[in-house]
This record gives sequence, structure tokens and C-alpha cells, in this order.
Amino acid sequence: MSMELDVDLRLLRSFVAVADELHFGRAAAVLGIAQPALSQQVRRLERVLGVELLTRTSRTVALTPAGAVLQDRARALLQQVRRDLAETVRVGSGEQGRLDVGFVSSALPLGPIKHVQRFREQFPLVRVELQEGYTSHLVDLLVRGALDLAVVRDPDPRPDVVWSPFRTERFVAAVPSDHRFARRTSVRAPELAGDPFVFFPAEAGALATERNLAPVLAGGRMPTIVQVGSSWATLLHLVGAGIGVTVAPESALLVVPEGVVALPLEGSEHRSELVWAVRAGDDRAILDKFVAAG
Repeated sequence: MSMELDVDLRLLRSFVAVADELHFGRAAAVLGIAQPALSQQVRRLERVLGVELLTRTSRTVALTPAGAVLQDRARALLQQVRRDLAETVRVGSGEQGRLDVGFVSSALPLGPIKHVQRFREQFPLVRVELQEGYTSHLVDLLVRGALDLAVVRDPDPRPDVVWSPFRTERFVAAVPSDHRFARRTSVRAPELAGDPFVFFPAEAGALATERNLAPVLAGGRMPTIVQVGSSWATLLHLVGAGIGVTVAPESALLVVPEGVVALPLEGSEHRSELVWAVRAGDDRAILDKFVAAG
């Protein structure tokens, strides 16, 4: 026979207090309620369950076999409810849960992983999973819900994503070590326009392409892209192999591969921008806490 019971947790809490104390007066004092109210709550629980939980005399209170069973079960249930509610509050306040975070590899020298570590130290109950990719790919994952947020570079604007500034930086030229400009201390970007270029594919993003090539295009000449790659690490190794030159954000050349020379750009005010990306309308506290970490 199945039976549905609608039991108020307050009734269970009252019963456990009496079961532990075996005295209505002491149990009422523990709960901070009047003894008659406590007696009514225990009676109500017995009516709901349809069984006697306590035997009472003028001098003693004792557990029935059913009451002895419920004492352990109710205590465990109340403890589990407290744990579940505490977890719910932690998740709701951004102190527990899981975050899937994307990042572009060129951002690594500027500290997003250290940012993640600071967040982990502040909120050790939040599990952070990291995924690398280039900007347009990461933004697509974000919009589909596969990522919670990402640090991306020069993303194309879109209404379903909100951007928050992370860092801005200059561009520099990357040329092979045997290039005609390799012994210089700097170069004007338009001087490279006639060289073969290695660069990201067009699908990496229109704004990223525009900003990266803007210093070169200032001379009015479009460079010829002879090879594409999906990361700055790949592109710089292509430069080192002598396949072409490129213009990259400064952080991408903090560790220069063998055979590559990094040159500051003379007279260029163009900047690359790294931003935190989150879905529009996603106002979870955990995201605010993550972006604000450190």
C-alpha cells in the first residue's frame, strides 16, 4: 500500500528535540518555543503519520518502536536538508558550482590562468574547467552554453554577448631572423606590406583581422597572406621557418620562437583588446565573482 505524506519539517525538528531530551520542557527550551505548542506539534506529527511516536505519563516520556526509528531517520533527514540548503545558497551566491572558462592562447602571458588560480583560492568549492581556442570559436561555444565565460581578443560585436575589458596592448612585427629588417630596433608597419604574410583565417573574426592588419594598411597597401594558422604559436613558427612575416599583439611575442625577431612598430597607436565575454542576460553571481577575482 502506497501512502503520500505531507510532513512539515518543523514537526520533525520538534519531534527530534523531544526524542533527544525525553522531556517536553527541556526540548521546548532548546527550540525556544512554548511547551504547549511543542506538544501540539508532536501530536500533529503523530496524526499525520497515523502512529504513536511517544508514550507519555505524568512523569516520563519514552520512545515507541516507531519513534525510535523516526528519531534516527528524522535527524539524518534534517541534516541532509541543512546541507542541501547551504549548498543551494553557496551556488546561488557564486561560492560553489562549476565554471567552464575559455581563453585565447595569446592571453596567457597577461594572466588569465593566474586569475583563475586566485578565484580558486577564494572559492575552493567552485570547479573551474579551462578550454583553449581562438576568439570566434570560443564565442560560438559561449553562445551555445558550452562555456560560461571566456577571455577573447578583439571579438566581433554581437547582441547576445556582453564584453568586459581585461587588457589592451600594442602590436609588434614578427620577422624571420634573416629578414632584411631583422637587425633594426623597430620598423614602420607599412614597410612590411610587400612581404608575404602568415595570419589567421578569415573566420577567426573580422574585427580581429582589421585591428591586426590596421598598422600595415596605414600605408594603403594590402599584404598578401600566403599561409594561415589557428594560433599565434603556429604563426610564429611559420615566421621562424621563413614562410612570411606577421603583425601580432605584444604578448604573443613575449616568448619568441627560434628564428623569429620581434620589432616594435614605429608611430602606431593601434591596440589589441582582450575582454571577458559572457552571454547577455546571464547574471549569475558566480560570473561576477570570477571576473572580479584578484
